[in-house]
Amino acid sequence: MTRIFLIFFLININNFAIGSINEDIISNLNGIKNLSFKFEQNINGKIETGNCIIEYPKKIFCEYEKKNNKILVSNGRSLVIKTKNGNFYRYSIKGTPLNYILDKDFLINQIKNLNARIVDNKFVNFTIIIEENEINIFFDRKNLNLIGWQTLDVYQNLSITYIFSLNTNQKIKKNIFKLPSLN
Repeated sequence: MTRIFLIFFLININNFAIGSINEDIISNLNGIKNLSFKFEQNINGKIETGNCIIEYPKKIFCEYEKKNNKILVSNGRSLVIKTKNGNFYRYSIKGTPLNYILDKDFLINQIKNLNARIVDNKFVNFTIIIEENEINIFFDRKNLNLIGWQTLDVYQNLSITYIFSLNTNQKIKKNIFKLPSLN
């Protein structure tokens, strides 16, 4: 009887700990209005780096390092990628995984109902499946900050984004999320 109680106790402690992690991550997210960070993005083995600013909901500005000289901007409705050679790509944000990743309220609602997975005792992972998108979101287990995501991009390429040097609730220029023109 003691063994059964001990096993039941350990299972409940583990479930409580994971539930607590979800609540702690939600609490941390609730306090964040914007993020600025450096990133490394791996799309099918091609590595790109740069800096980004996210303002919730659904706004992002990323400037890739000079060798790529590319920017990615969302004003909350549209997403534009402008490259160094003048290519200009415009998408509805609704057609991309960023529609969900950049929506803090959506993330919070998902985390409330998902089981956290602890990876290497360092990271907390949540897998979100919505509208044929599988999105893996990762948080640092110690400080509960967002550290990246894994998705399939609009061309069905595996895209892994790792973020670091994270700052929260910084003063940012509001016009930074203005979509670039074709020129």
